[in-house]
Amino acid sequence: MEGIGKKMQEGLEDFERQIEYGFKQHSAKYGKRYSSVEDVFKAERKKRESRRLEHGRLYLQLAFNYDLEMVNRILPKIPQNDRILVEAGTPFIKRYGAAGIKRIASLWPGKIVADIKTVDGAIAEVEECYYAGATAATVIGNASTETIDLFIEKCNELGMNSMVDMLNTEKPLRVLLPLKRKPDVVVVHRGRDEETTAGKVIKYKHINKIRGKYDVFISVAGGVDLKEARSAIFNGAEIVVANIVRPGDPWKGINSEEKVEEIAEKFLKTIG
Repeated sequence: MEGIGKKMQEGLEDFERQIEYGFKQHSAKYGKRYSSVEDVFKAERKKRESRRLEHGRLYLQLAFNYDLEMVNRILPKIPQNDRILVEAGTPFIKRYGAAGIKRIASLWPGKIVADIKTVDGAIAEVEECYYAGATAATVIGNASTETIDLFIEKCNELGMNSMVDMLNTEKPLRVLLPLKRKPDVVVVHRGRDEETTAGKVIKYKHINKIRGKYDVFISVAGGVDLKEARSAIFNGAEIVVANIVRPGDPWKGINSEEKVEEIAEKFLKTIG
């Protein structure tokens, strides 16, 4: 027990050093704007809350899953629009970590989703995304109830949108029912590896079941093109996730070699 206590204390001290470092960085950048660490937290939380999702609006989420070259080439061309969320995809984060999220945040001042698909260690992972500049993050629906509860609680504390990804989850309601607090977003998701399998479809039937019990945003992901986006909105989704894909990829989405900014506008018009 003594060893565990020592590790916890070391972890706490390390976290406090991160906070102090962040405060110094903000002070150097903004001069007298902030006078304490508490002021930094308040300002950052207010900034994240101003970029939270709003009920009654429909959103497009653009997912970057490849490399920084694609982000640097395409993202600056995307028109600023508060109905567009930019996602640091799971493969992208595995490749670049928090630095990848930070790069996206440096190019996009709006809503940013860190698709980390947390399985355990919720608090630390949400904080990592927060400090990197994300305004939302994901936890996998197959995680423990305790993990999902901690994830949602920490997101709320930091002014971020919490998203539960129901990838490979047959009964989403069984995930949601025991939670202390419901997430902001539930993602109905067909996996990338399932896209090319005949008969594997996005399970829109879950939307009405979820909506019948909870006032949450519904996001749809997994091989979404313009046609699928129309189906998603028709079935009650408020967020459609379009992957930016390379030519020759077997997955549906937005071709990275085409004018992504123009196709994004078409998506926005399509979903209404």
